[in-house]
Amino acid sequence: MVYFVGAGPGAVDLITVRGKDLIEKADVIIYAGSLVNPELLNYAKEECAKINSAYLTLEEIITLIKDAEEKGKMTVRLHTGEPSLYGAIREQMDELSLLGIGYESVPGVSACFGAASSLNLEYTLPGISQTLIITRMEGKTAVPEAESIESLSTHKASMAVYLSAGMTEKLQEKLLAGGYEKDTPAAIVYKATWPEEEKYPCTVGTLHATAVKHGITKIAVILIGDAVSQGKYEKSRLYAADFSTEYRRAEQI
Repeated sequence: MVYFVGAGPGAVDLITVRGKDLIEKADVIIYAGSLVNPELLNYAKEECAKINSAYLTLEEIITLIKDAEEKGKMTVRLHTGEPSLYGAIREQMDELSLLGIGYESVPGVSACFGAASSLNLEYTLPGISQTLIITRMEGKTAVPEAESIESLSTHKASMAVYLSAGMTEKLQEKLLAGGYEKDTPAAIVYKATWPEEEKYPCTVGTLHATAVKHGITKIAVILIGDAVSQGKYEKSRLYAADFSTEYRRAEQI
């Protein structure tokens, strides 16, 4: 059996209980060494084989899993953050299906939520934004035309941009071209929740300059939108005294 486990954004204690349990039981762990906190491997038993996938091709990863299955061993495929986001798990699962190897997914905390916790922000503030767009700039991996930064920016919703820290100049241009104002709040969070985390509030207009000033070129999530400033929002109706819910009657005011 193969388990695709989300390692979380970085902090070793932000993996799920289920994910930690599976790491402890694994006979083989194939982990994304370029991004996964290596301290998570300390949860594994001493005899567990630990293999860094950063140096492997898809075919080599599948061969390792196939060999483990033939020996009756359980494999954990440890991905950074949440495996369903930019995890390249579908292609692995399809290969395993062809081989008749069973697999399951275990969710993890993604970087945009680690970044939100570091900044103590709420993406979905009433009257400001009720939508969070998770996206990336086009690089080696193409982005559908309808999902360009310019197109998504027209919504002026909260946005978390992954895998784009090395392209902040182009990102800034596209955000402005799409409709965000120069003074729209933004933030760059480098290695969210890691001990070496860095966080830099800025604006869309100062995004690139902020990245350059602090030498941020990778492993950062970029947050954009009025919700980042946490100001001028409406209070939730859920807790309003004059609002009835299934559990509480509205007070007469």
